[in-house]
Amino acid sequence: MSTLFKYGSKVSFPLAYAHNIKMGGGGRSNSSKRKASLLKHENNENPLLSDDSRRKSNRLISSQEQDVEEEEKPMENIQAPIIFSYNDRIRPLLDVVDRLRHLKITEEGIQLPTIVVVGDQSSGKSSVLESLAGISLPRGQGICTRAPLIMRLQNHHNSQPEIFLEYAGTIVHTDEEHIADAITAATVAIAGKGKGISNNPLTLIVKKEGVPDLTMVDLPGITRVPVPGQPEDIYEQISKIIMEFITPEESIILNVLSASVDFSTCESIRMSQRVDKTGQRTLAVVTKADKSPEGLPEKVSGDDVYIGLGYVCVRNRVGDESYEQARVEEARLFENHPLLSRINKSMVGIPVLAQKLVQIQAMIIMKCLPDIVRKINHKLSANVDDLNRLPKNLTSVAEAMASFMCVLGSCKESLRKILVRGELDEYPDEIEMHCTARLAEMLDKFSDELRSKSFERNRKSNFLLEEINVLEENRSIGLPNFSPRAAFLTLLQKKAKEIYNTPFDFVDKIWSYIEEVMDSVLRRHSDNYPQLLSSSKRAAHNVVAKKRKLSVDWVTDIMEMEKLTDYTCNPDYVAAWSKLMAYQGQFMAVVKNPNNPPTFKNDVFGEVNVAHLRGHGKIAEEAFDMKMRITAYWDIVLRRLVDCMALHLNFSVQNLVNKDMEVEFINEVMGPQGDGVKRMLEESPSVAKKRRRLMSSIKLLKESKDVVDNIMDRIATDID
Repeated sequence: MSTLFKYGSKVSFPLAYAHNIKMGGGGRSNSSKRKASLLKHENNENPLLSDDSRRKSNRLISSQEQDVEEEEKPMENIQAPIIFSYNDRIRPLLDVVDRLRHLKITEEGIQLPTIVVVGDQSSGKSSVLESLAGISLPRGQGICTRAPLIMRLQNHHNSQPEIFLEYAGTIVHTDEEHIADAITAATVAIAGKGKGISNNPLTLIVKKEGVPDLTMVDLPGITRVPVPGQPEDIYEQISKIIMEFITPEESIILNVLSASVDFSTCESIRMSQRVDKTGQRTLAVVTKADKSPEGLPEKVSGDDVYIGLGYVCVRNRVGDESYEQARVEEARLFENHPLLSRINKSMVGIPVLAQKLVQIQAMIIMKCLPDIVRKINHKLSANVDDLNRLPKNLTSVAEAMASFMCVLGSCKESLRKILVRGELDEYPDEIEMHCTARLAEMLDKFSDELRSKSFERNRKSNFLLEEINVLEENRSIGLPNFSPRAAFLTLLQKKAKEIYNTPFDFVDKIWSYIEEVMDSVLRRHSDNYPQLLSSSKRAAHNVVAKKRKLSVDWVTDIMEMEKLTDYTCNPDYVAAWSKLMAYQGQFMAVVKNPNNPPTFKNDVFGEVNVAHLRGHGKIAEEAFDMKMRITAYWDIVLRRLVDCMALHLNFSVQNLVNKDMEVEFINEVMGPQGDGVKRMLEESPSVAKKRRRLMSSIKLLKESKDVVDNIMDRIATDID
């Protein structure tokens, strides 16, 4: 076994650090138990978890409670290499997270627990990572890390290391001697030549004896001033990448600081404080302790910058030192240096850093795992539902025809509900789709408009003059006291002309409204068949145009009949005429007696002036009779128009829904050779794209679910 992390002496380190790295975490136990109780309650209330998943998740939480209790007990110093006692338990958990990361589960919005390494440029990030992995990383001036580097370290019992890179679907095997060159070549492939950066990650897998089981993401070092060859917005680009990785609550921030600088001025500290104000998920590594020991014990014990997970001070490897020699020198430095020896031994050395990272990593994985399971199940269920709501991918004309008939049937049923039966369940909140109510409103307005256009605006000043003129122009040689029928028809035609356009306007308004309703219903039921929607809309337009023409022809006939024919069997006509004629005696008395006031008043016409009638004598009496007849009959005509329009409208709508619509739709969609149905086999690009995305997502989530289920089963078995 390698002596990479051996000092040759015992290394003191309390295991409770994984929960409270600042030592003496007094109330941690009760707090952890409360959190565990809350997590169990959430599991029990979560409807998305199966009973089996709920039991496994609760067992995992119980295991965490036990770990907390065990780790709080006093423990003897552990013989180095201390990290290996955890590997058997950590490796399966880490493999799960690595597998999920490899599956790119984060693209589904599910964040993974991650140790993110950040630091200002030249802070010593590369040296720390080299010491943990026991390999050499690229060195040079400026930014060495130009793309996120996911480092997967795995303790390997084979004395021969296995090292390889994965990026852009490529696997490149390498060795310790050539690893730096391989990373440089991979970086060029991802970020291009020069000094630009990329947010596309590359993965470095190091399987080597004596390394800690860790997965970390190394990010580009922060620089504010671009050097020649770097883009002007290099700081903004790096900041965006860093914030993307450290913002999720699942991320542990490993902040690498140089001992020579004021920690509060470090840009990496400022960035981490933006997303982790209390520092509860930030661990600081102080490099170059041997170069700037003055004041360092006070800086790491004072914690002026809120490093919640504490500090670890390390010594960088110098020159050609081997990693074993570097560790020996590091131990000697912190043991014998007059200033650095004052720092608590639980806060110094690469082995301590390795153990802390391993423990923190294990605890964050165990903490997040139940939530990851819930999120995967929820996302999988939602995507399956979305996929099921998509139209079936049609593969034959028979399937297409069946789908078309289903859409047509659904449209017809919806139109029956809203146009015929007046049901509101499909559109409870869309007032314009409450069709029977809207049609009734439109019919009432039509009736009011007919009567308003028939109102005689000059009746008070020119009362009976029109009737007198018509009677005089329609006289013929014949018996007296017979009112000529031609005079009545003349007056009737004049009144019909006044309202002639109103029924046509009403018909046009009605059918325009019905076409809008049909268009809305078609969009709703054909939404998943855009290739069907266009032909369906044409069919709806065509059938409404035909129905509109039929209505226009019908109104034309009705209006022409009313102009040419004066007939009704309605007894209200005679009753209304008789009631009006009861005023004739009073009226004529006022007209014939010049001493009476020149006005006459009744309930129908109100107060009218009759002075202009006193010179007309007998014909005024005939004119009064004629006006009463036309008034009584015109009221019958208006009611008849409204009644007939209502009957025609209901009849036309029922025929439209039950018969005409289906015929027109089949003719339009089928086409002469059934081309319309064949077009349904061609799935729209948007639906096809959505289907591919959902199927890919479901496949990924199912694989992820299998991965986490396996580890949950293993944990449950271990606990049992």
